[in-house]
Amino acid sequence: MFRMIKVTGESLSPLFHEGDYVFITTIPFVVKRVKAGDTILFRHPTYGTLIKQVEQADREQGTLSVIGTHPNSVDSRRFGPIRQEDVIGKVIWHIPRPAG
Repeated sequence: MFRMIKVTGESLSPLFHEGDYVFITTIPFVVKRVKAGDTILFRHPTYGTLIKQVEQADREQGTLSVIGTHPNSVDSRRFGPIRQEDVIGKVIWHIPRPAG
């Protein structure tokens, strides 16, 4: 129902950084209702497990366009929309890495 994940990479910087932690919920009711602006964790067949923000949700097609906030992020601009069923969870809490 809930998982803690350590962020790797900088695709969502400056919002999330490598070494930050996020809590995600895997409750199906919540995961199926993700909307634009939500941050999600999902599986991609080529790039593995990724964390991105939902840019657009197409309920009719069951797809989501996702985007990273870093200019060099690999996201839907490169690989197209993802399937709703590939979503692992929705971020519900962000814990920044300790400064220093």
